[in-house]
Amino acid sequence: MNEKIEAIRRFNRFYTQHLGASDAHFLGSKVSATEARVLYEIAQRAPVRAATLQEAMQIDRGYLSRMITRLARNDLVKRDSPAHDRRARPVSLTDQGRRILEQLEQRLNHALARTLDRLLPLEQSDLVQSLSRAQYLLAPASEARFTIRLAQPGEPSLIASRQSALYAESHGWGPKLECLIAETVASFLRKFKPDREACWVAELDGIMAGAVFLTDEGDGTARLRLLHVEPFARRRGVGDALVQNCLSFARTQGYHRVILWTHTVLETARRLYARNGFVCIATAPHDLFGVPLQGEDWECRLSPQNASSPAKTWASA
Repeated sequence: MNEKIEAIRRFNRFYTQHLGASDAHFLGSKVSATEARVLYEIAQRAPVRAATLQEAMQIDRGYLSRMITRLARNDLVKRDSPAHDRRARPVSLTDQGRRILEQLEQRLNHALARTLDRLLPLEQSDLVQSLSRAQYLLAPASEARFTIRLAQPGEPSLIASRQSALYAESHGWGPKLECLIAETVASFLRKFKPDREACWVAELDGIMAGAVFLTDEGDGTARLRLLHVEPFARRRGVGDALVQNCLSFARTQGYHRVILWTHTVLETARRLYARNGFVCIATAPHDLFGVPLQGEDWECRLSPQNASSPAKTWASA
């Protein structure tokens, strides 16, 4: 734990220095980085009461009051006293405050563009995805939109890796399951039928938030395989959206039913399948993962008249 804490603190020190956020004059302006943040928050909500700013920024009340006073003294913000309640003093930017904020936005964008220009396109994507992932790990309830799209080259293997790691951590299923997952993905890629099969990725701000495969089992039957949702993206409806996308595609392609294999211990997954029209049709014990388990076969019968196009974008809060 201490090593993890130090890693986070080390990055904070690095990034603060990288942006010059500890300087008294942020990006060559007349305000500090914290004061620049106050100007930004006021601009988003103006006119806004100090109490609302305090809640939004999670900042000490006295510290915020002193900053607003200093910004007002420098003619960057102004306080109004509405006739209906003189105790409420909403804050807004002055013309000079708006100009300072616009300059800061331009300088910051220019500084970040220079940072990105030093990186290759794939490195830029890695950086943005890492920062977005950090945001959702630290603020899992934040509002977001995710998109479901077809997997890109290299992603099926990443999905296999994540599934193996997640199940090893949550249930202790190790190398035997990892072999099975790797063989499943390799077979999907080797025998891929573009018109009958697919792998979809749920993407949240450029990050893989989950994925699922659908394969052709013959005789009008499709199989839903390797569904997973990343921990940071759970409770956003990602799993339901992926399953519904599979069912919609299966109907469109003329499948009569979709089947899947899961386990009794995976209660969350079982509830997800049940509310999307699947029913358990058989159970059988096995030790394929190195431990005794009860596997379950599930089935969803499809009605052709309910066919629709696979969903593309989903809102989440």
